[in-house]
Amino acid sequence: MCGLVNAKMNTEEVIEELIQIGIKMRSHLNECAEQRDKEALIIKHIKRFENVGAKVHDFQKGLEWFNVSEGLSLTQHLKGKIVLLDFFTYCCINCMHVLAELEEVEKKISIEDGLVVVGIHSAKFTNERSSKNVLSAVQRYNILHPVVNDVSLRMWHDMGITCWPSLVMLGPSGQPLFVLVGEGHRDEILLYAKVAIAHFKSLNQMSNHSLPLKPAHHLLPSSKDGLLFPGKVAILLSEQRTKLVISDSGNNRILITSEHGEVEDVVGGYNQGFKDGDFKTARFNSPQGVCVHNNVVYVADNNNHAIRKIDLTEKSVSTVAGTGSQGCDRSGGKHATEQALSSPWDVAVYNYQHEGTTVPVLLIAIAGTHQIWALFLEDTIWWKEKKYTAGTCVAIVGSGREENRNNNYPHAAGLAQPSGLVVVPEYKIAFWADSESSAVRRLHLDNGRVSAVCGGDKNPMNLHAFGDVDGKEYSAKLQHPLGVAWDHREKRIYVADTYNHKIKTVDTLTGYCKTLFGDGKPDRTVSFNEPSGLAVSPDGNILYVADTNNHALKIIDLKSEQISTLTISSRRESNRNIDGAFTFDTAVNTRGGELSVSFNVAFSNDLKLNEDAPQEWHVSLPVNTWAASSLRGRLSTPVSIKLSEGEEPSQLYITLNIMACTKDTCVPLKLSVIFNVHRQPDAPAVVVEEKTLVVEKQL
Repeated sequence: MCGLVNAKMNTEEVIEELIQIGIKMRSHLNECAEQRDKEALIIKHIKRFENVGAKVHDFQKGLEWFNVSEGLSLTQHLKGKIVLLDFFTYCCINCMHVLAELEEVEKKISIEDGLVVVGIHSAKFTNERSSKNVLSAVQRYNILHPVVNDVSLRMWHDMGITCWPSLVMLGPSGQPLFVLVGEGHRDEILLYAKVAIAHFKSLNQMSNHSLPLKPAHHLLPSSKDGLLFPGKVAILLSEQRTKLVISDSGNNRILITSEHGEVEDVVGGYNQGFKDGDFKTARFNSPQGVCVHNNVVYVADNNNHAIRKIDLTEKSVSTVAGTGSQGCDRSGGKHATEQALSSPWDVAVYNYQHEGTTVPVLLIAIAGTHQIWALFLEDTIWWKEKKYTAGTCVAIVGSGREENRNNNYPHAAGLAQPSGLVVVPEYKIAFWADSESSAVRRLHLDNGRVSAVCGGDKNPMNLHAFGDVDGKEYSAKLQHPLGVAWDHREKRIYVADTYNHKIKTVDTLTGYCKTLFGDGKPDRTVSFNEPSGLAVSPDGNILYVADTNNHALKIIDLKSEQISTLTISSRRESNRNIDGAFTFDTAVNTRGGELSVSFNVAFSNDLKLNEDAPQEWHVSLPVNTWAASSLRGRLSTPVSIKLSEGEEPSQLYITLNIMACTKDTCVPLKLSVIFNVHRQPDAPAVVVEEKTLVVEKQL
């Protein structure tokens, strides 16, 4: 089975050989009925390769590491371990699936047992080379094993890796033993690792030492009152009021707020889970897309591989499609809750008209199999007069091959990780963000034809045609867009050009795509950091942006072009869990004026502010006639408030969410600051306050 092994093969040649052997090995293992036969097959393979002589080059010095307190070395930290190198890029849906598989493996075989998983981040997109963005991905995907940002792809090239994801298992001296390409290898990894550990233990080559782990999750925002990696946003019209539905993905919940950010309902909890029930007991796992139909919210519950239904009248959550486990079916056709799905990322309702009747159809962007599916909510006669009974869930667009292939026949088209979806009923069209081809594309809902809008490349196999260029059709360039929205008034598409940190628009009359907002650099207060979801207010004046890596919902006034941050809270922040409270007095002229407040935080012990963590303030305005340049900002940026004319004193509430560390430990802190703002005719119109806050928090 293994063929001839040359003892002088270099590492790249060994990897290439192991890739082919891995495919054959899977087939042979499936033929083995007994566990001992499988183990014997693996032992035979290990003995063929353990002394070939090829060794993996150690990690390049100076690379940035995550989840460890120091960079690791194959010849030091990892000697005596079975090491599984996971070559991944954080945009890739297959890589995300592998992360879930590795999490299960790591729960069963610990570092002390002998297995170490090391993520080798090997960027596809330019944006993914940034270590700050890799850190956000490590936090967002709850990766707990060591990860290194191989920014120059040195290890990728040295080992001859050609695709994401690729998994390379090394022996205790760094010798390549197994290579697995793609996803779906959990059981093989477990079997290979257990056999390899036992074999090398018998040779006294294994070690049970631990590693200097330091999970990066302590750098996340400390307050659970706010958002954590929000994914999508939708508009809910209720009793002539505009509300927002926000998928608070990192907190595994759905928030329903007023248009001013006051939370009215919290659906789900902070912990991951897959559970139906009332709003308090229901559980989600990294929910993404949300859409509204009547008094129901549909949710693409991404990591649960399911579609959930939030009934706003009954205050309940139920599962309407998916089994809770990832599937690989590319056809579908089963009843909804029996039909396995693969990473649904967005949802949209299309009111389909056929022979004088209108029926709702839920369209689903299935990122995992690169398709668009439909959940038929009622009995429906679909394209080519095909009948579907209510509750049927079926693939309607896409072959399942990852391509940017347009076609008049929907099942012959190729999609590349569709991640944002919007229906335009007046044109009977759905637009979607085809993230891995860096394109926006169009589905004609009357017949299933798929056509290009902008971005990508004419060559359907080229999924690397990305950039940041305004233009028409293929001359326009995007970088991994994740969200789209439709402006019914202006007849244009808004695009969350995620990895360019921009909001763009496409004029449907001219086909021209141009940048509207964002300077292309991730920023926490002025611009965007990997925006992923968009929604337009009913009057077309406001664009809401789920600004994922800024943990914020941004508001863009499309008339004034002003950008602000929505404060997700009650009008005044709760004082619970406060680590320090401070009150100050100031005075501003009764005719109105400006108040600028800046802070310096000091500690009475050996704590210091962590420069790598987000140190932020949030401000709550006491009256609607006051205005803030931003309701949220970095600690290094002053709070800037414009006060209207008035004589009544008011209280300005500011909350500081900061991260402080000693040499070994970090602690999140929440500070409450109240300014008693007095109005006096002889007070200055422009007031600058610089305050030092001395914190006496003990670890």
